[in-house]
Amino acid sequence: MPITDLLEQNAREYGNEVCLVEVNPQIQETRRMLWKDYDLIQPTSPLWYRREITWNVFNEKANRFAQLLISRGIKKGDKVAILLMNCIEWLPIYFGILKTGALAVPMNFRYSADEIKYCLDLSETDVLVFGNEFIGRVESVAEEISRNRILFYVGGDCPSFAEDYDKLTSNCASIAPGVEITEDDDAAIYFSSGTTGFPKAILHSHRALSHSCRVEQNHHGQTHDDVFLCIPPLYHTGAKMHWFGSLLTGGKAVLLKGVNPETILQTVSHEKCSIVWLLVPWALDILEALDSGAVNLRDYDLSQWRLMHIGAQPVPQSLIMRWQKYFPEHQYDTNYGLSESIGPGCVHLGVENIHKIGAIGIPGYGWEVKIIDEKGDTVKQGEIGELAVKGPGVMKCYYNNPAATSDILHDGWLSTGDMARQDDDGFIFLVDRKKDVVISGGENLYPVEIENFMIKFEKIKDVAVIGLPDKRLGEIAAAIVEIKSGVECTEEEINEFCLGMPRYKRPRKIIFAPVPRNATGKIEKPKLRHIYSGDNIVELENRS
Repeated sequence: MPITDLLEQNAREYGNEVCLVEVNPQIQETRRMLWKDYDLIQPTSPLWYRREITWNVFNEKANRFAQLLISRGIKKGDKVAILLMNCIEWLPIYFGILKTGALAVPMNFRYSADEIKYCLDLSETDVLVFGNEFIGRVESVAEEISRNRILFYVGGDCPSFAEDYDKLTSNCASIAPGVEITEDDDAAIYFSSGTTGFPKAILHSHRALSHSCRVEQNHHGQTHDDVFLCIPPLYHTGAKMHWFGSLLTGGKAVLLKGVNPETILQTVSHEKCSIVWLLVPWALDILEALDSGAVNLRDYDLSQWRLMHIGAQPVPQSLIMRWQKYFPEHQYDTNYGLSESIGPGCVHLGVENIHKIGAIGIPGYGWEVKIIDEKGDTVKQGEIGELAVKGPGVMKCYYNNPAATSDILHDGWLSTGDMARQDDDGFIFLVDRKKDVVISGGENLYPVEIENFMIKFEKIKDVAVIGLPDKRLGEIAAAIVEIKSGVECTEEEINEFCLGMPRYKRPRKIIFAPVPRNATGKIEKPKLRHIYSGDNIVELENRS
């Protein structure tokens, strides 16, 4: 079935039940008058602002936006972009687009004005829906992008170059538009991370979206009574596809704006969240706060929290071992995926396989995997090769880019660009990104392996390993090391700790600096290579 049928089913079965809650502990004073439907709550200290809607209201808001779009000539196959921070309007807007038969085009909130224009042009978008945080960026390109597009603004004080979404939708009918949609119809365009330049547009069908609902529910046993805490940005496939478990079961989800250990734990406690998806940096922050005594678990009611799952990047084994010391009753899962495979779940560890921490896991529900060499042949078990996946969630194509599509799609198999190996039990271990492999003196070094070892050092908060140019070896491994706050650490201490690795894997340069991560928690290695390679490094010492 098309994914819109699930929303309408929930409205029929659970219409008066709360489905979405928005919690904002950091709302700006100047915006308080604009969010008139906030309830004021006070979990512990500063004032928090909270909104909620039921499944009936969710469905009605989606219908109203669909009716508005249709009244403006939007039809099946057109594209509507969403440029919003996480908010309670986000998902009803997304489903309103889908109900017209048009394609939803979520956009990264970090895009510059030029990237916004580029992605609108690339996806051939007809409408842009944007929020308060993006007025400046959109205004700077408004003259160019509004020539053939409608601009809708969400929030108070609508700028002159856009139309007011709230006023317009309030006058639209709340009944479904009745557009016939099938599983095979195009549903959404997502954008790649753009780590090698401007992003590519990834086209997915309703079948792929619906399958991701079943994957999430199958992997985590989600029930109608579960409450899912969603923190990552909804423009990303990861956050939304994990929420799809709530959509399938008609359960409640909480959108948290603002991330620190206290707000996460307070929200889990106050909203009775049972499932929480974290990124590695947030999990590390919570552990550091617990280690330092900055937060105390006795201050929160976390008895209902049953599952912590994590993904979007390799997860250090040491992190989960530390987590289990504080939360021994938690189930744990890690999820692997990419936007081209409709986000997480094509590979997952499984809550029953906690003994295999360190692996990304086994094929997900409805998925096949294989590890291949450069010719596309399956490697022997235990050998390193490129991970390829196949299943109902594989993208249809890179939109308007057949050359890039043919590079990674072969007979239904998607080449992920990730290097992996499979152990004797069939569990897959991620080694590194294909393009991040460091070739030093003829040896292949896999930065993730080095990072996973170094993060065990008690003074290190975060670490990224990259290759830097070297006259003799071609490349050397350099470690950018972020030390825990309030802790002193020397290069000698780190080098001594690294003696536990084989000599050829030890980083030959230590750089003390913050480790930049994007909105989904991935280390921004292209940025690090730009900062620390080439003309930015005068000479590198080869320490033997």
